[in-house]
Amino acid sequence: MTETDAVRRNNVTVTGPAGARTILFAHGFGSDQRAWDDVAARFEGRFRVVRFDNVGAGNADPAAYSPLRYASLEAYAEDLVEVCHAAGVTDAVLVGHSVSSMVVMLAAILDPAIAERLVLLGASPRYLDDEGYRGGFRQSDLDGIYAAMESDYYTWASGFSPVVMAHPDRPHLAGYLARNLETIRPDIALAVLRAIMQSDLRACLPKVDKPTLILQTADDPVVPDEVGDYLAAHIPGGSLRRLGARGHLPHVAAPDEVASAIEAFL
Repeated sequence: MTETDAVRRNNVTVTGPAGARTILFAHGFGSDQRAWDDVAARFEGRFRVVRFDNVGAGNADPAAYSPLRYASLEAYAEDLVEVCHAAGVTDAVLVGHSVSSMVVMLAAILDPAIAERLVLLGASPRYLDDEGYRGGFRQSDLDGIYAAMESDYYTWASGFSPVVMAHPDRPHLAGYLARNLETIRPDIALAVLRAIMQSDLRACLPKVDKPTLILQTADDPVVPDEVGDYLAAHIPGGSLRRLGARGHLPHVAAPDEVASAIEAFL
């Protein structure tokens, strides 16, 4: 794959001054690179800002999606490494939300030269409960989610969005997420969510050799509070910062707080 192919495939956008320190933002499930707009705006005057869409989301090349290739998160990490090479990203601050927290982590393990430090927002290495580990979900919970998506995807999306946003006082936020979910092909959304929720990347955490900031909201309906503690305990050089914001998408609901936390880490 050529550099141009990677840029087109992932709809890569680059803003900010050329030659400046680079910060890369990777989006989570159900959104695209635009979810970072308000946070990225805080950095564009001083940083070279790189954003992109994961395959299957946003304006990424729809022909690039393969259910076989993207059955694991490692494929997204390989894409991210290719995006970094295409955009000339080295020694960057890699910021990932939700599933993309694990993607940027895996990418930094695959190619340490792309990253200088990591920021993991709403991250989880495993969503399923396990002995001695609380991920927040049982397999029966996940099976129920998958069945609801298969039965009526758009009804599921409209019900899922307010729960994940956790801002009943600001219904436009849930509407934002629901509209984004509705742009994703239902079969792709289901396959991607399965790949995310069935993943277990706990064994990879000790391999991280970059300073890592873990950002955990006060009330995340997807990632229990204990997961932040687990990440901080198992990532060498990991530090946990709890945010006052609530919900699973604080970069959308409370971008100033998220930007300030990243700024303090830099």
